[in-house]
Amino acid sequence: MTLTQPGILYVVATPIGNLDDMSPRAVSILKSVALIAAEDTRHAQRLLQHYQIATPATACHDHNETHKVQQLIEHLQSGKSLALISDAGTPLISDPGFRLVRAAQEAMIKVVPIPGACAAITALSASGLPSDRFRFEGFLAAKSTARRQQLESVRQERATLIFYEAPHRILDCLGDMVAIFGPEREACLARELTKTFETIRKATLAELLYFVNTDPNQQKGEIVLVVAGATGDEDKGDHAKVDAVLLRLLEDLPVKKAAQLAAELYGYKKNELYQRALDLKK
Repeated sequence: MTLTQPGILYVVATPIGNLDDMSPRAVSILKSVALIAAEDTRHAQRLLQHYQIATPATACHDHNETHKVQQLIEHLQSGKSLALISDAGTPLISDPGFRLVRAAQEAMIKVVPIPGACAAITALSASGLPSDRFRFEGFLAAKSTARRQQLESVRQERATLIFYEAPHRILDCLGDMVAIFGPEREACLARELTKTFETIRKATLAELLYFVNTDPNQQKGEIVLVVAGATGDEDKGDHAKVDAVLLRLLEDLPVKKAAQLAAELYGYKKNELYQRALDLKK
């Protein structure tokens, strides 16, 4: 009995705007596979028609991926290869595909990446901010309270930070960044990368907020925010502010309660501020 050799799952990066950024290898793979799993088949048709790719496409997105994975794995196990693409850029980077790739790995199916465009790396490369260490955060929470908590959790991160943001939330997001990171923190707004109305602007967060607020065109399209990491100087100022708040709270509250309130205000661990409050009280 001859066992069928499984097909290959190709994870194919596609252009983030300019269709000329598609690699010849990516085109060749999309033409050679039996099926393309696309985030949005209607969106994918523009790319496929541009390169005269006749391969059939099936939808694989956030809402159906859990149920679709087994069907796609069976396709691969039958010996037919499959290409995974997202609407733009590299699949799985704030896009669907993780469950499919993991299931393929678990089924001992070969996974081959076909590299290409990625909005996060494209923005970082042109931002003028340090690129030796960076941290990709993807999309922040839609509500301000949750978004500020996320920003607070990376406020002291030394690596450059990369965020994706929706155009209708960009003003609120920049406002929260000014509040958490400070108005002087350097950042870069990268909007509509590789497209006709591409914008790449490096400035302080306060300046970017003013720029976007006064130009409605900057509140449209696909947006990447690249934010400089903390320098350490912010920490010195924060420690002084925390000590001042703790001293004031200790005038009216027990040490434990004062530490708890200060920890909630500044995002510190309660135990850390409890010890600091004890030292100050002495």
